[in-house]
Amino acid sequence: MQAYVDGYLLAIPSEKLELYRSMAAHAAKIWRAHGALDYRECVGDALDPQHGMRDFRDVAQAGGQDTVIFAWIVFPSKSERDRINAAVMADPRLMEVCIEGVFDPRRTACGGFSTLVQA
Repeated sequence: MQAYVDGYLLAIPSEKLELYRSMAAHAAKIWRAHGALDYRECVGDALDPQHGMRDFRDVAQAGGQDTVIFAWIVFPSKSERDRINAAVMADPRLMEVCIEGVFDPRRTACGGFSTLVQA
């Protein structure tokens, strides 16, 4: 059985990056406690497009005062992802760490992905 991945691309106002990092660190513990295999939140620092590709800043609608975050959560399978995400969303600890206004969900792209290659 191949791992299943939820991926996220978002823009965070740079002045709120430390607050977002704190929220994400707490959220990571909750996802892992419910069975996620890996949880990553990464800050874009080399985002110049190459070879005619689109810019992550453009896709995330990031302005000059924003930081681009590329994140993913790894699950054992799609069915486990569904179970784990439902458990996380029902976990009251998640609401304790969520602070409104830290990021704009309209500038967030997300989706679930089946593993094609794992090396």
